[in-house]
Amino acid sequence: MRRSLRLPPEQLEPYLLKVPGTPGESAAIDWRALFGNDNPVELEVGFGKGLFLITAAQANPNVNFVGVEILRKYQLFTATRLAKRGLKNVRVACADARLFFRDQVAAASLRALHAYFPDPWWKKRHHKRRLFSAEFVGACARVLAPGGRFHIVSDVQDYAALITELLAAHTPLVPAPPPDPRDPAHDLDYLTNFERKFRKEGRPLYRLCYWRLEEPS
Repeated sequence: MRRSLRLPPEQLEPYLLKVPGTPGESAAIDWRALFGNDNPVELEVGFGKGLFLITAAQANPNVNFVGVEILRKYQLFTATRLAKRGLKNVRVACADARLFFRDQVAAASLRALHAYFPDPWWKKRHHKRRLFSAEFVGACARVLAPGGRFHIVSDVQDYAALITELLAAHTPLVPAPPPDPRDPAHDLDYLTNFERKFRKEGRPLYRLCYWRLEEPS
Protein backbone atom coordinates (compact mmCIF):
# COMPACT_ATOMS: atom_id res chain seq x y z
CA MET A 1 0.00 0.00 0.00
CA ARG A 2 2.86 2.41 0.72
CA ARG A 3 4.09 1.98 -2.82
CA SER A 4 0.74 3.24 -4.18
CA LEU A 5 0.58 6.34 -1.99
CA ARG A 6 3.11 8.39 -3.90
CA LEU A 7 0.90 11.08 -5.31
CA PRO A 8 1.23 14.48 -3.62
CA PRO A 9 -1.68 15.51 -1.37
CA GLU A 10 -2.89 18.17 -3.80
CA GLN A 11 -3.58 15.47 -6.39
CA LEU A 12 -5.66 13.45 -3.93
CA GLU A 13 -7.57 16.45 -2.58
CA PRO A 14 -10.23 16.58 -5.36
CA TYR A 15 -11.29 13.02 -4.51
CA LEU A 16 -11.51 13.38 -0.73
CA LEU A 17 -14.93 14.26 0.63
CA LYS A 18 -14.55 16.20 3.87
CA VAL A 19 -17.00 15.39 6.66
CA PRO A 20 -17.77 17.85 9.48
CA GLY A 21 -15.90 16.84 12.62
CA THR A 22 -18.56 17.74 15.17
CA PRO A 23 -20.74 14.72 16.10
CA GLY A 24 -24.37 15.41 15.34
CA GLU A 25 -23.56 18.38 13.12
CA SER A 26 -26.10 18.25 10.33
CA ALA A 27 -25.08 19.60 6.94
CA ALA A 28 -26.65 17.70 4.06
CA ILE A 29 -24.31 17.59 1.08
CA ASP A 30 -25.41 19.33 -2.11
CA TRP A 31 -24.47 16.70 -4.69
CA ARG A 32 -24.87 19.13 -7.57
CA ALA A 33 -22.44 21.58 -6.00
CA LEU A 34 -20.02 18.79 -5.11
CA PHE A 35 -19.82 17.27 -8.59
CA GLY A 36 -20.75 20.29 -10.68
CA ASN A 37 -23.57 18.50 -12.51
CA ASP A 38 -27.06 17.05 -12.06
CA ASN A 39 -26.11 13.42 -12.70
CA PRO A 40 -27.66 10.78 -10.41
CA VAL A 41 -25.69 9.76 -7.34
CA GLU A 42 -24.96 6.26 -6.06
CA LEU A 43 -23.28 5.52 -2.74
CA GLU A 44 -21.22 2.55 -1.57
CA VAL A 45 -20.82 1.76 2.13
CA GLY A 46 -17.47 0.22 3.06
CA PHE A 47 -15.59 0.49 -0.23
CA GLY A 48 -12.31 -1.08 0.98
CA LYS A 49 -9.71 -0.85 -1.78
CA GLY A 50 -12.21 0.72 -4.17
CA LEU A 51 -12.63 -1.91 -6.89
CA PHE A 52 -16.39 -1.41 -7.22
CA LEU A 53 -16.14 2.39 -7.30
CA ILE A 54 -13.42 2.32 -9.95
CA THR A 55 -15.18 -0.21 -12.17
CA ALA A 56 -18.60 1.42 -11.83
CA ALA A 57 -17.27 4.95 -12.41
CA GLN A 58 -15.42 3.88 -15.55
CA ALA A 59 -18.48 2.09 -16.92
CA ASN A 60 -20.91 4.90 -16.01
CA PRO A 61 -19.33 8.32 -16.63
CA ASN A 62 -22.75 10.02 -16.39
CA VAL A 63 -23.32 8.76 -12.83
CA ASN A 64 -21.69 10.22 -9.71
CA PHE A 65 -20.38 7.83 -7.08
CA VAL A 66 -19.69 8.39 -3.39
CA GLY A 67 -17.88 5.94 -1.13
CA VAL A 68 -17.96 5.92 2.68
CA GLU A 69 -15.29 3.97 4.53
CA ILE A 70 -14.42 4.07 8.22
CA LEU A 71 -10.68 3.44 7.70
CA ARG A 72 -8.59 6.41 6.60
CA LYS A 73 -5.93 4.21 4.96
CA TYR A 74 -8.51 2.86 2.50
CA GLN A 75 -9.82 6.34 1.76
CA LEU A 76 -6.31 7.43 0.77
CA PHE A 77 -5.56 4.20 -1.08
CA THR A 78 -8.73 4.45 -3.15
CA ALA A 79 -8.29 8.18 -3.77
CA THR A 80 -4.85 7.38 -5.19
CA ARG A 81 -6.32 4.80 -7.54
CA LEU A 82 -9.00 7.28 -8.65
CA ALA A 83 -6.48 10.05 -9.21
CA LYS A 84 -4.22 7.83 -11.31
CA ARG A 85 -7.19 7.03 -13.55
CA GLY A 86 -8.53 10.59 -13.62
CA LEU A 87 -12.01 9.53 -12.50
CA LYS A 88 -13.76 12.81 -11.77
CA ASN A 89 -17.15 11.27 -10.94
CA VAL A 90 -16.14 9.73 -7.59
CA ARG A 91 -15.61 11.14 -4.09
CA VAL A 92 -14.58 9.11 -1.04
CA ALA A 93 -15.25 9.94 2.61
CA CYS A 94 -13.72 8.61 5.81
CA ALA A 95 -16.66 8.34 8.22
CA ASP A 96 -18.98 6.05 10.12
CA ALA A 97 -21.67 5.39 7.52
CA ARG A 98 -24.42 5.41 10.15
CA LEU A 99 -23.55 8.97 11.19
CA PHE A 100 -22.84 10.03 7.61
CA PHE A 101 -26.32 9.00 6.51
CA ARG A 102 -27.89 10.74 9.47
CA ASP A 103 -26.06 14.06 9.15
CA GLN A 104 -24.78 14.45 5.58
CA VAL A 105 -27.19 12.75 3.17
CA ALA A 106 -30.44 14.47 2.24
CA ALA A 107 -33.68 12.51 1.98
CA ALA A 108 -34.44 10.93 -1.41
CA SER A 109 -31.12 12.14 -2.86
CA LEU A 110 -29.58 8.82 -3.98
CA ARG A 111 -30.41 6.67 -6.99
CA ALA A 112 -28.77 3.57 -5.52
CA LEU A 113 -27.01 2.20 -2.46
CA HIS A 114 -24.38 -0.54 -2.43
CA ALA A 115 -23.24 -2.57 0.59
CA TYR A 116 -20.93 -5.42 -0.33
CA PHE A 117 -19.64 -7.95 2.20
CA PRO A 118 -20.27 -6.00 5.42
CA ASP A 119 -18.36 -7.34 8.41
CA PRO A 120 -20.59 -9.86 10.26
CA TRP A 121 -18.83 -9.31 13.62
CA TRP A 122 -19.20 -12.95 14.57
CA LYS A 123 -19.02 -12.76 18.38
CA LYS A 124 -22.29 -11.95 20.13
CA ARG A 125 -20.72 -9.18 22.19
CA HIS A 126 -19.63 -7.52 18.94
CA HIS A 127 -23.04 -7.60 17.23
CA LYS A 128 -23.62 -3.98 18.20
CA ARG A 129 -20.84 -3.06 15.77
CA ARG A 130 -22.64 -4.53 12.80
CA LEU A 131 -23.53 -2.07 10.08
CA PHE A 132 -27.08 -3.34 9.63
CA SER A 133 -29.57 -2.43 12.33
CA ALA A 134 -33.14 -1.20 12.39
CA GLU A 135 -31.88 2.38 12.58
CA PHE A 136 -29.46 1.96 9.67
CA VAL A 137 -31.92 0.32 7.27
CA GLY A 138 -34.42 3.06 8.12
CA ALA A 139 -31.81 5.64 7.17
CA CYS A 140 -31.18 3.80 3.91
CA ALA A 141 -34.85 3.96 3.02
CA ARG A 142 -34.89 7.68 3.82
CA VAL A 143 -32.00 8.62 1.53
CA LEU A 144 -33.09 6.52 -1.46
CA ALA A 145 -35.15 8.29 -4.10
CA PRO A 146 -38.39 6.67 -5.32
CA GLY A 147 -37.38 3.94 -7.73
CA GLY A 148 -33.94 3.71 -6.12
CA ARG A 149 -32.23 0.36 -5.61
CA PHE A 150 -30.34 -1.08 -2.65
CA HIS A 151 -27.79 -3.76 -3.64
CA ILE A 152 -26.34 -6.02 -0.95
CA VAL A 153 -24.03 -9.04 -1.11
CA SER A 154 -22.84 -11.18 1.79
CA ASP A 155 -20.97 -14.46 2.11
CA VAL A 156 -22.65 -15.16 5.48
CA GLN A 157 -26.07 -16.80 5.21
CA ASP A 158 -27.20 -15.89 8.74
CA TYR A 159 -26.24 -12.24 8.26
CA ALA A 160 -28.04 -12.11 4.90
CA ALA A 161 -31.12 -13.54 6.61
CA LEU A 162 -30.90 -10.91 9.36
CA ILE A 163 -30.58 -8.13 6.78
CA THR A 164 -33.65 -9.48 4.99
CA GLU A 165 -35.63 -9.46 8.24
CA LEU A 166 -34.55 -5.93 9.12
CA LEU A 167 -35.48 -4.54 5.72
CA ALA A 168 -38.86 -6.26 5.80
CA ALA A 169 -39.68 -5.02 9.30
CA HIS A 170 -38.35 -1.48 9.28
CA THR A 171 -38.52 -0.07 5.74
CA PRO A 172 -40.92 0.38 2.82
CA LEU A 173 -38.34 -1.22 0.52
CA VAL A 174 -39.53 -4.27 -1.41
CA PRO A 175 -37.45 -7.18 -2.72
CA ALA A 176 -36.38 -7.14 -6.35
CA PRO A 177 -34.46 -9.72 -8.38
CA PRO A 178 -30.72 -9.18 -7.83
CA PRO A 179 -28.46 -8.84 -10.88
CA ASP A 180 -27.00 -12.12 -12.07
CA PRO A 181 -23.26 -12.43 -11.40
CA ARG A 182 -21.18 -12.06 -14.55
CA ASP A 183 -18.43 -14.40 -15.61
CA PRO A 184 -15.28 -12.30 -15.06
CA ALA A 185 -13.22 -11.48 -18.14
CA HIS A 186 -10.06 -10.90 -16.08
CA ASP A 187 -8.85 -10.77 -12.48
CA LEU A 188 -10.17 -7.26 -11.85
CA ASP A 189 -13.56 -7.96 -13.42
CA TYR A 190 -15.31 -8.69 -10.13
CA LEU A 191 -17.72 -6.68 -8.00
CA THR A 192 -15.17 -6.34 -5.18
CA ASN A 193 -11.93 -7.92 -4.00
CA PHE A 194 -13.93 -10.02 -1.55
CA GLU A 195 -16.17 -11.32 -4.34
CA ARG A 196 -13.10 -12.39 -6.32
CA LYS A 197 -11.66 -14.20 -3.30
CA PHE A 198 -14.89 -15.95 -2.32
CA ARG A 199 -15.88 -16.96 -5.85
CA LYS A 200 -12.45 -18.47 -6.45
CA GLU A 201 -12.85 -20.38 -3.18
CA GLY A 202 -16.26 -21.61 -4.32
CA ARG A 203 -18.16 -20.08 -1.40
CA PRO A 204 -21.91 -19.45 -1.77
CA LEU A 205 -22.79 -15.76 -1.98
CA TYR A 206 -26.10 -14.21 -0.98
CA ARG A 207 -27.19 -11.40 -3.27
CA LEU A 208 -30.05 -9.12 -2.25
CA CYS A 209 -31.72 -6.25 -4.04
CA TYR A 210 -34.47 -3.90 -2.83
CA TRP A 211 -36.53 -1.26 -4.59
CA ARG A 212 -37.77 2.03 -3.11
CA LEU A 213 -41.40 2.21 -4.18
CA GLU A 214 -42.91 5.03 -2.12
CA GLU A 215 -42.08 8.64 -1.48
CA PRO A 216 -40.06 8.89 1.76
CA SER A 217 -42.01 10.36 4.65
